[in-house]
Amino acid sequence: LMGEYDNMLACVRCGLCLTSCPTYVLTLHEAEGPRGRIAMMRALVEGQIEITPELVRHEQNCLVCDACTAVCPAGVHMDPMQVALRAALEPSLSRPVAQRTLRRLVFRRVFADMPAFRRLVRLLRLYQRSGVQWFARRSGILKLLRLDAAEGMLPPIPEYFVVPRGEIYPAVTASACSPACAPDDAHRHTDDAADGPHPSTERAGAALPAPVALFAGCVMSTALAAIDRATIRVLQRAGCDVENTAGQGCCGALNAHGGDLEGAKALAMRNIDAFERGGDVAIVCNSAGCGAMLKDYAHHFRDDPRWAGRAAAFSARVRDVSEFLAVRDIPMRRGIDVPVTYQEPCHLAHAQRISRQPRELLRRIPGLQLREMTESTLCCGSAGVYNLTNPRESRQLQQRKLDHALATEAEVIVTANPGCLLQLRGGLVARGSTARVAHLVELLDEASAP
Repeated sequence: LMGEYDNMLACVRCGLCLTSCPTYVLTLHEAEGPRGRIAMMRALVEGQIEITPELVRHEQNCLVCDACTAVCPAGVHMDPMQVALRAALEPSLSRPVAQRTLRRLVFRRVFADMPAFRRLVRLLRLYQRSGVQWFARRSGILKLLRLDAAEGMLPPIPEYFVVPRGEIYPAVTASACSPACAPDDAHRHTDDAADGPHPSTERAGAALPAPVALFAGCVMSTALAAIDRATIRVLQRAGCDVENTAGQGCCGALNAHGGDLEGAKALAMRNIDAFERGGDVAIVCNSAGCGAMLKDYAHHFRDDPRWAGRAAAFSARVRDVSEFLAVRDIPMRRGIDVPVTYQEPCHLAHAQRISRQPRELLRRIPGLQLREMTESTLCCGSAGVYNLTNPRESRQLQQRKLDHALATEAEVIVTANPGCLLQLRGGLVARGSTARVAHLVELLDEASAP
C-alpha cells in the first residue's frame, strides 16, 4: 500500500469528486466519498488509525468506478489505491472458512483455468435447460437462499462457446461478405465450439487487411459468446484479419478488485505471454472492464524489472472495440429505425476516457435515434461482483439508472460491458419492461450484416 502513498498525497481535498461518486451521491456521507476514503487510507499507512470493521466497510463499498479519477484536477487515481488496499487488508480480514475456501476456488482455480471455467458455465446451461431452474424459481428456494436477484441476471447460456485456438477470421468486403464468411451460430466445428477460420473469397478490396487480435475474455467467450462472434464479424467487415489468440484467459480484474492481486498478476503474465506471439498488432477488447484492466497491466508491473517492459508494451496495444472501429469504415447496409439511449460503462468512460466513439458509431447507423439520458456516466451498480457483495447499494444504483434510461422512451439501452448489460437486463425483467439491453457491437453487427 505504501507504493500508492504519493498517489494519496496528491489529493488536495477539494471535493470536486464528490458529486461524481455513486456512494456519496446515495449517502452524502464523507466516508463514502473519494476524499474520505483516501484520508482513511493515508491515516492507515501513517499509523494514525487501526483496521476496523467500519473502515473496511467504507472502503469496500467503493465501486472502483474511477468516476472520481476522471474529474480529479490533481491527478489522483483511485483504482490502483483500492486494488493495493484490498490486497493489503485481505490477510487481516476475518472471513468464515467456507467463504475463504470459495474465494480461493473461484480466484485461483476457476478464473485461472479456462477449461474449468467453461465446465462451470456448461453446468449453468444444464441448470437452465434441465428444468432445475424452473423448479428453483417457482419453489421459492432462491428467495430463501437470497439468490433470486443474482440468479435473475443469469443470461441464457449458449450451446457453443468461443474457444481461442489461434484461428484467423479473414477480412471481407461487401461483395465477399456472406453468412459463411464469419462465425455464425450455424457454423460449428467441435462440441467445444471453437469457430475455426472461414476463408473469404475476396480480400478487403485494394487495401491490405489490418491484422488484429481479439481478447475473447472469460464471460464474453462463454455466457455471452454471441457478442464475441458479433465482434469478430464487425471487425471482418471493417477490413480486419481477426486472430483469436491461443493461450489467453481471464483478464484478472475480478481478482484484483477482490483483494487477490497476486492471482491477478499471474493471469496478466499468461495474457502478456500469449499475445506477444502475435507481434505488435492491436488487441481489441469488447468488455470495458477487461479493457481497463488490460491497460493497467503496465501499472501493476511497473516495479518488476522482468515484466515492466513487456507489460507496458502489451498495454499500449490494447484498444476498446469502439475506440478501434471509430477510425475505420464499416459498411452500413441496414437501417435500425429505433430510439436508443447509451449507458456509459464506468471503465470505458472514466478509466479509459472513451465516451465520444460509441456515440459516433451509433450515429452512423441509418435510422437510429440516439437519445441522451440523465447521469449516463453514473455507475449502474454492477461493478464486477458488487451486485453480489453489496446488493442494497447495487439495487439503488440500478433503479436510478433505469429510471433515467426509460425516461428517454428509448426501446433499446445500449452499453459496452457485460456487467452493465446483465445488471440492466435483470432490472428491466423485474420491472416487466418491454425495453431491451444490447451491446454496442450487436447493433453494429445488425446494421452491417449482408
